[in-house]
Amino acid sequence: MKALVIGVDLGSPDYEANRQEFDMLASSAGAELVAQITAKRDRPDAATFIGSGKVQEAVDLCQASDADVVLFDQPLSPAQQRNLERKLNLRVVDRVALILDIFALRAKSHEGKLQVELAQLQHLATRLTRLWTHLERQRGGIGMRGPGESQLEMDRRMIGAKVKVLRERLQKVQRQRVTQRRARARGAALSVSLVGYTNAGKSTLFNALTRADAYAADQLFATLDTTTRRVWIEGAGNVTLSDTVGFIRELPHTLIAAFRATLEEAIHADLLLHVVDASSELRDEQIHEVQKVLAEIGAAQIPQILIYNKIDNLGFSPRIERDSHGTIHKVFISAQRREGLTLVRQAIAEFATCAGTHATNDQTSEFE
Repeated sequence: MKALVIGVDLGSPDYEANRQEFDMLASSAGAELVAQITAKRDRPDAATFIGSGKVQEAVDLCQASDADVVLFDQPLSPAQQRNLERKLNLRVVDRVALILDIFALRAKSHEGKLQVELAQLQHLATRLTRLWTHLERQRGGIGMRGPGESQLEMDRRMIGAKVKVLRERLQKVQRQRVTQRRARARGAALSVSLVGYTNAGKSTLFNALTRADAYAADQLFATLDTTTRRVWIEGAGNVTLSDTVGFIRELPHTLIAAFRATLEEAIHADLLLHVVDASSELRDEQIHEVQKVLAEIGAAQIPQILIYNKIDNLGFSPRIERDSHGTIHKVFISAQRREGLTLVRQAIAEFATCAGTHATNDQTSEFE
């Protein structure tokens, strides 16, 4: 599908890097990027976000490039989306809807599909007034009596009923996960969860440590479904290792809520291995975004060890960094090349044996 991408620079010093990330999102959704527009603004325009001049530029470019859809790199209000679609005469997909679409594309398990569908319905519920404003303005009259006038309310009831069913199903999944966690706890196994920004290399590290075959690819949101394996680590014994969904800047709250059942693997872990793409220019911002989501789901206080992955892109060698208390808090590795895995195992073993000693949450990124 041919797409025009509209980017809005609101003065962020990292705008270009964030724009490249959005282009990756668009490509991950299967879009062919045929044209791009960048609008620089101090603040969003209330009606169209980008202002009338840029809207006209977009109209002309859509016609010249034969675009099928317009992708907008910011979250839009229902009114802004409606106004843009009227002027562009094309479907407009904002950042939130694009991420939801990718999640729908990647979800494989029954649970993952339920979570995505719930998030999509919750997002759609906020857009119903946009879809039916032409009916809501009519108060009776020829052709507007009966079901036409109540269509909006009918849609709301249908979505509300479906959301209720999905939540009940996910609650059942949640109860099953609680039972599984209790069984693992009875086995006295240390619980470790991999968390991190999307495409940081969590699944590659998971496969390397467990010799599993979880799907891993150089793309955003390659993993949506939590995978858990038991692995023996010298000095720690049996450890349950879980690979979780990646996070991203401005992750839609509907997705965080919908994926709470999956993310609870992180909430109930004894230790979080926070995987970071060491080669990314935005690694500090990405660490911050992951911390925000962890705080939102109630996992901010769980001990963490930062795993700086992809050091082969920087020419670094594997190493460990300790804090002022002598505790391991950073491990530099290349999961793809399987370099530094022994150091990761060492970090887990030290955590398991140091009773009452937790890994620091120091989030600085110093490359010496």
